[in-house]
Amino acid sequence: MEFQAVVMAAGGGSRMTDLTSSIPKPLLPVGNRPLLWYPLNLLERAGFEEVIVITRKEIQKVLNLDTKMKLDFVFISDNMDMGTADSLRHIHQKIKTDVLVLSCDLITDVDLYKVVDLFRTHDATLSMLMKKTHEPTEAVPGQKGKKKPVEQRDFIGVDDTGKRLLFMANEADLDEELVIKRSILQKHPRMHIRTGLMDAHLYCLKKYVVDFLVENRTITSLRSELIPHLVRRQFSSPMSLQQGLDNKEMDQKKKEQTSLDIYSFIKEDNSLLKPAPDNSCWNDHRGDMNETLHEGKVRCYVHIMKEGLCYRVNTLGLYIEANRQVPKLLLNLGLEEPLVHGSAQITDRGMVGSDSIIGSCTQVGEKTSIKHSIIGSMCTIKDKVKITNCIIMNSVTIEEGCCLQGSVICHNAVIEKGADIKDCLIGSDQRLETKAKHVNEVIVGTEQLMEI
Repeated sequence: MEFQAVVMAAGGGSRMTDLTSSIPKPLLPVGNRPLLWYPLNLLERAGFEEVIVITRKEIQKVLNLDTKMKLDFVFISDNMDMGTADSLRHIHQKIKTDVLVLSCDLITDVDLYKVVDLFRTHDATLSMLMKKTHEPTEAVPGQKGKKKPVEQRDFIGVDDTGKRLLFMANEADLDEELVIKRSILQKHPRMHIRTGLMDAHLYCLKKYVVDFLVENRTITSLRSELIPHLVRRQFSSPMSLQQGLDNKEMDQKKKEQTSLDIYSFIKEDNSLLKPAPDNSCWNDHRGDMNETLHEGKVRCYVHIMKEGLCYRVNTLGLYIEANRQVPKLLLNLGLEEPLVHGSAQITDRGMVGSDSIIGSCTQVGEKTSIKHSIIGSMCTIKDKVKITNCIIMNSVTIEEGCCLQGSVICHNAVIEKGADIKDCLIGSDQRLETKAKHVNEVIVGTEQLMEI
């Protein structure tokens, strides 16, 4: 087995708590499938037969996934606040090979082999996936008129090929200047600095990186701590070779630092895994492999997607946008399932838009119009209802004469007769009274605000 796959599905969705306060993030419906289905489907299409899923116990109890893969669930206790690096450290005894780690909120049609082949070809320590940042185009319920939070930019440095990852820093960690180490520029005089790229949270990592994490417990996050650390260490000497560390009077602190150096975890006897010689068909260095063979044992690469879909569903806006793109995504994946489930009962099919999805056992009454929307399973939508640009989750009741636009309606909600709802988020189990009018509101119960 060349890789083991690990899906991180224990996070609480801290940037979208209006949704995740009542629905665990991995179970959020996207195109009437749980969010967790998408990374698992990506792995299954790539030929994986087993996946380790790190999650919370209550999620497995209600998870119903159609997959042929063997899912090895590892549970994180509800009272444990663990970062992604902590989670990977938690399962280190299960990791026997190099590892492919991805987040449960990743929805993409990327060719996974493009990331994996970078890892193989260059005997890389890390290869990862990025894509141009996507800004939601639709209005976000409850946020109209509010000042949009300023996102801190990532500065990503790549070589002329656009594949070697040379530099990574977040704006929040910088002073007024962007400082590039001389050791990088000596080996790569031309570096392209890019902003506006999204880290897809998909990483191929050497087994020794997991071993390093086990010993270095100060690192809690893969994205914000481990990955930048690996990128920085590419152009540094092993600590044992740095000036002053070979002094016989080296103090205990320096000894500890050396033991936590990533270089000390790299085994020397991996000759079978070293890059192929110049005449290899894998040689993409145009004639000379010296850089790969001699530059350093820590090497980081990135595949930047230029085409296709790639979303991190980690905000309400991106959750809505991902649902909008699902019909296109399913088509790209070759999943030619009917958008309207065979068990759905629809009186006037001509009033359901061709880009809408309707789940199983849902009933739609007379003269009801559904455009650009996703309707879950077991819903009851009565006569003369207008639904446009909405996400309706499971077991929702919408009574006669309602008009819903640009809204998200969560599980088991009831919208009574004649209600007019625009750009709203209605939480699970909420009931809106007859002829209620709501615009740009978030309506959730106070008891739902507890953290899952």
